[in-house]
Formats: sequence, C-alpha cells, structure tokens
Amino acid sequence: MVKLKTLGKLGLANLIRVAWYRASVRAGVNPVHKITAEIPQPPFLNLLSKVKVEAMSLEANTAIDASIKLFGNLTYPLNRGEIPNWFESPFTHEKVSGSDTNWWQISDFDTGVGDIKQLWELSRFDWVLRLAQLILFHAGNDPKRSAAYEHQLNQWLADWIEKNPPYKGVNWKCGQEASIRVMHLICAAKILGSLAKPTDGFVQVIALHLQRIAPTMSYAVAQDNNHGTSEAAALFVGGEFLSTHNDPDGAKWATKGRKWLENRAKRLIGADGSFSQYSVNYHRMMLDTLSFSETFRQWFSLEPFSHAFYERARAATNWLAAMTDPKSGDVPNLGANDGARLFPLTETDYRDYRPSLIWAYKVFSDSSPLNNFANANECTAILTWLGLEQVHNSAALPTNIHFKDGGFVVLNSATARLVVNYPRFKFRPSQNDLLHIDLWVKSENLLRDAGSYSYNCEEPWQSYFPSTAAHNTIRFDGRDQMPRISRFLLGAWPKAKDVVFRASDDSETKRFTCGFKDYCGAVHYRAIDLQTDRLIITDTVSGFTNKAVARFRLTSERKWQVFDGQVSDGKHTLKFHASSVIESIRLVDGWESRYYFQKSKIPVVEVTLTDPGSLTMEYQWA
Repeated sequence: MVKLKTLGKLGLANLIRVAWYRASVRAGVNPVHKITAEIPQPPFLNLLSKVKVEAMSLEANTAIDASIKLFGNLTYPLNRGEIPNWFESPFTHEKVSGSDTNWWQISDFDTGVGDIKQLWELSRFDWVLRLAQLILFHAGNDPKRSAAYEHQLNQWLADWIEKNPPYKGVNWKCGQEASIRVMHLICAAKILGSLAKPTDGFVQVIALHLQRIAPTMSYAVAQDNNHGTSEAAALFVGGEFLSTHNDPDGAKWATKGRKWLENRAKRLIGADGSFSQYSVNYHRMMLDTLSFSETFRQWFSLEPFSHAFYERARAATNWLAAMTDPKSGDVPNLGANDGARLFPLTETDYRDYRPSLIWAYKVFSDSSPLNNFANANECTAILTWLGLEQVHNSAALPTNIHFKDGGFVVLNSATARLVVNYPRFKFRPSQNDLLHIDLWVKSENLLRDAGSYSYNCEEPWQSYFPSTAAHNTIRFDGRDQMPRISRFLLGAWPKAKDVVFRASDDSETKRFTCGFKDYCGAVHYRAIDLQTDRLIITDTVSGFTNKAVARFRLTSERKWQVFDGQVSDGKHTLKFHASSVIESIRLVDGWESRYYFQKSKIPVVEVTLTDPGSLTMEYQWA
C-alpha cells in the first residue's frame, strides 16, 4: 500500500513515460534502436581567437594548473604522457569491457566496478574545458606550449570517439552525461573562439550527441529532476549551434530544448526558488545549466526566454545565495550530492558556490553579489572565461527567509546561521533528513550533514549516508523516518504540522517550529531558537515503542569530551535536559562525505530517551 501511494504521488504522466520507455526499449521499438552515426574525424577544436586572458588570479599566479579535480577532490594531472583509459575507474583502477555493447543493454548498477559514476567522471569532459583554457592562456606568451595543448585536446577527443563509437559502451548509457559533454564542448569552443567557424568534426560530434539525447527526453522529463534540465539545455544550445551551420535537424532540436527548458523551470523550481531535488548541490547544477543556456542565448542574440523562466531563475539564484557562506562559499551538505560541478572554470574548490552565484546574478539580474563576499576575486574569473562583462550593480542577498515551497528555513543572528529542512514534498525526497539542522558560526560548520558518498557501494555505507542516523534529527526505534522502496525512492512522505516562522531581521531571537508524524505513528515536534551566542532546540517526542535517539553531528576540528551531562571542547558546549530520564549521552564515531566517493570520521553526540517527553539541547559558542 505504501508503494502504491508513493507511486501515485510521482504522477500518472511520469509513470506512463517511464513504463513506455522501458517497455519500448525491451521490445526493440524505441527510436534509440534506430539511431546511427559515423565516427567523426579530427580536428575538432582549434584556437581561432588570440585574445589574451589578463589579470587572472590562479593557483600558481603565473599559470593555470594543468589538472582537473574528479568529483571535486581527486587531482587528475593532464600532463600524463598517455591517453586515459575511458573504461577504467580513476579511483579504484578497476576496468570494464569496452564498446562492443549497445548502451541500452548495459545495467546502471551491475558494471563490475560498483558505482558507474566512477567511469563516467572523465567522460564529462572537464578536461576539454581545462585544455581549452590552457591553449588560450599560453597562446600569447608560449605559442609552442599552446599548440601542444591543442594537439593533446584533439588527440584525446579523437581517442574518446574511437573508443566510444556511437552508441555503444557504458559512456553512452546516460542522456544527462551526453548532455554535459555537449555543454562543455560548446563552452570550450567559445573559449577558443571557434563557435562561429567550427571544424566539420566538431559539428558532427555535437550532432551525434543530440541524436542520443533527443529520443530519451521524455524519460528524462519523467524523473522531475536535473536530468530534464540538463538534457533540455543540451538540445537547446546544441540545436541552435547546429542550425547556424546548416544541420537539417538543428532547429527541431533547439525548439524541443527551449520548450522543455521553459517547462522544467516552471514545474521544478518553486516560486520561492526551491528546486525539486531538495539538494544544495543539485540546485547548483540546475542553476549552472540555466545560466549557461541564457549565456549561450546572449552569445547568439537569440529570442529571450519567457518572463516566467527568468522569474524562476532569479528565485533559484536567491535560494542558493541564502544557503551559501559568503566568506568561504561553502554550503550545507543537504540532500543528495554526487560530486557534480559543471563548468569548473575557476581555481576555486568544488565546495565554493560563489562562482555560480556571480554568474547567475550577472545573467539573470545584471547585478553582482561580490560586495557580500570575502576573498572572492578568483570567483569572478568565470565571467572572463565566458566572455561576460563584470557588473557593478550590487545584489542584496537574503538573510532570514522561509522557503515554503521546498520546506527550508534560513535563520541568521550575528555571526551564526542556521539552516533547517522539513517535510514539504511535492516531489520525491532522497534522504531521511526531516527536521535536520545545519549550524554555522563564523563560517565554521558546527552541526553538519553527512552527504552521500556513493550511489552504489557496499554496506553499511549504501544504507548509512541517506539514513536518519546520518542527520541532526531524531530516530525512532532504530528505523528511518521514511521506508525505502527502491534505491532512489522513499515512501510514506509525511506532512509538516504546526509550522511557525518568526525571524524578523531586528529580533534578538529567531524562531522556527515544526512537527510531523511518521508512518508508524511516532511524532516529532521541534522548536528552534537561534540567538547571537547560542542555539536552543527543544524536541518533543511520542508514539514510539522503545527509544528515541537524538543525534548532533559535530565538527572533527574540535576535541570534544562528555562530562556531567554535557559535551564540550572548552569553548563550545552542548547541554542537555529532559522532562523524563535521559537514558544515555554518548559521543560516538559517525561519518561524513564532503566530496563524492570520499568519507571521513566525525564525532556524533547521541542522546537516548526511552519515554515520551521533551529533550532540550542548548549549544553555546564563545
């Protein structure tokens, strides 16, 4: 019954789209079975613009680092002396067989190497962008070096296309992955000044990718997530590009892409800017996709998108700004996080979201948030690489705000910031993180989320990271807040009750309250008060059978100890008291994943109650 009710919430149209897609692929009648393409020949990308990049603050100050970051964390040098193996995991070095199997015959989760995203990461073409940057950067002062990078870029692209012929092998499996390649290729051509005069090989590469994306667009739409926005964007930018170079299908693909970009922005982004995936990183991915679509439109002086599209894009920008720490650019690790970062054009960390904000504010509001940021000059380099003018109109960033469409609250008091998410589900949630809190003081993430680690890994990690135990909330009787129906689907979505938001900018105490009842009848009501020097949380719990465990996931940068019913490092202290007996207060090992496919230990406070009642936690900082 839970499964049927949950499937009903996904929408009949989406269920039909998915059912038809799967049935037609199995039956051999889906259009993907009919598409074919010749293997294009190099050259693909050439430097036609000798514009010199100036005043760029980079890691070495004198050069761009000749490497990329896989999943934002693992350094992958480009000066390798050999072409990558596109079927080998750069993380575990395990391999899969090459390109003799049609992509639709390959499983997402049974590749022999675990997480398929390991294999896809190099085929997102971050290296195409970085090599294009290196070509342009060295064109003025070291032409031989620039030419060497240009040779390498075309050599690697030729090898990728030869080893991944259309449409065979694991790297053609996902339409979104193909879409990311399209966007990165188009962006690289812009950097090199070759969009107006592309090679025949480059035009053919874009066309064969759009042939892969177009037939499965309906399936991407049915997911109600960033697959739809990414694939629509690729069809739009790729189609418009091809139409200017006399491809007969270009205009058709561009029209389809524009239609679904408009549709996805209106459906998946709430009026308050909340995105359908309840994830900060996927929100960035979606926003970068919209920003690139608008930037491309401006490059080609195309007809603007609708007023509604720009309203939703501006709201989504505002949402991400509310989540972002202005000093570090870091964000709460809320929701699913698969290491995605489109257009890595700056020498900033994966977890610095400010380049995306600077870009989005520029193209959607003609303003800049830079005056609100600290040490963020490198973040503005993204505009230079994209050929966009710097803007001087200052953007006003949100402070205390309630995002009712997505179920998020942001509270600010002096140097403290608190982010809360609660159940307000129009779309499927991916993590058991109801009433989770993220606390930040002076850019330090004191109470934190676990992240995702991997979508296909061994136990206990597969179950741990999306579980209630990996969040700062209450877990009843050892179960999660929502039952897992499948890998990416949770059931029994609860509804929030008694939601109160009182947080005017001039009030000393910012307050938020909310409660819900889970599918087994347990009730959790949380009252939150944020003050200038402390956070007070009162949890009222009932309806459970054996125990309720509250968890508070601490930073590992401090040395915590438990004594006399409190937890402290000498400067920060967590105190607890309850209306009934506290069974135990323990400091245990937990785990977090700040970067996909990487995990580390953190200290976690566990407070156990065996009777209904209230538990108050007061976190005081120096």
